[in-house]
Amino acid sequence: MVAADSEGRKDPGVRMFRRERSIPLRGSAAALCNNLSVLQLPVRNLTHFGVVHGPSAQLLSAAPEGVPLAQRQLHAKEGAGVSPALITQVHWCVLPFRVLLVLTSHRGIQVYESDGSVMVYWHALDSGDASPVQAMFARGIACSGHFICVGTWSGRVLVFDIPAKGPNIVLSEELAAHPTSITDIASEPAQGQDCMADMVTADDSGLLCVWQSGPKFKLSTRIPGFGVPCTSVQLWQGTVAAGYGNGQVRLYETSTGILHVQINAHARAICALDLAPEVGKLLSAAEDTFVHMWKLSRSPESGHIEVEHCHGECVPDTQVCGARFCDPSGRSFAVTGYDLAEILRFSSV
Repeated sequence: MVAADSEGRKDPGVRMFRRERSIPLRGSAAALCNNLSVLQLPVRNLTHFGVVHGPSAQLLSAAPEGVPLAQRQLHAKEGAGVSPALITQVHWCVLPFRVLLVLTSHRGIQVYESDGSVMVYWHALDSGDASPVQAMFARGIACSGHFICVGTWSGRVLVFDIPAKGPNIVLSEELAAHPTSITDIASEPAQGQDCMADMVTADDSGLLCVWQSGPKFKLSTRIPGFGVPCTSVQLWQGTVAAGYGNGQVRLYETSTGILHVQINAHARAICALDLAPEVGKLLSAAEDTFVHMWKLSRSPESGHIEVEHCHGECVPDTQVCGARFCDPSGRSFAVTGYDLAEILRFSSV
């Protein structure tokens, strides 16, 4: 089933989003999928942005009008090896009782307080499972309840139990269901400390695994791949949204693994998906320079997910590598691109 493109029925002279003031970066964004993290702080009327550039991650705080108020650079912790450690992802994890910033790299996993001021935990990757020609790295970050889950090159997912405060983080278990490297992890937003939130993991083969989180994570559904890497995933109301290297977005039912919708969304590989959970808007970004916005809803008759295309934005001559909503209602979003020394911002008209 392919979702129809509804934008053609709109007045071409009406734009839903306008370009806002960009936020300058000290260095350009690296060519990594999901290379943008956003944390909104409504109480302080600030938005934090995190972008990876080689061995460092740039953290920026900006006011609503886009004026950068503070910048911080974090570097990958060095471990064994002669080459510099490259960061693979930066991501804020909003837990029920605290917010932590997680960096993954070719050496290990670094966990910071939300502003990046203090590193509270360091986990070095174990090279025991790696062959001499295999590159080690961690990639894919999500939180579920009071756990933070991080993917690895071996296909294992490390589950860390996070205390309400302090640095006493514990590796509680390792999930071994993937045959190839983890690419991304997503979870339903946790509603409380004891919340049993679903989580989905994706890998280079395109395999998706849906988990039930808890003291022991349980594998509930395996959704087979089809020979194309799954580069980004999101979860919304029991539906997995998965973006692939062939430009497709596919929507699956988490409980059964049934494919409900297949969208030929982009001409090149998808690099990022994001969801605005309050309104069911899905953002997709790809190497074809386009960012698309889709409206998800459930049919009252069948209960199946339906999709409507509601906006498209071209970033000319740019290999987009990150895209995130800046608020849970989907009224604004931000975009990063390879070799682009700024974060592009768009807001609803």
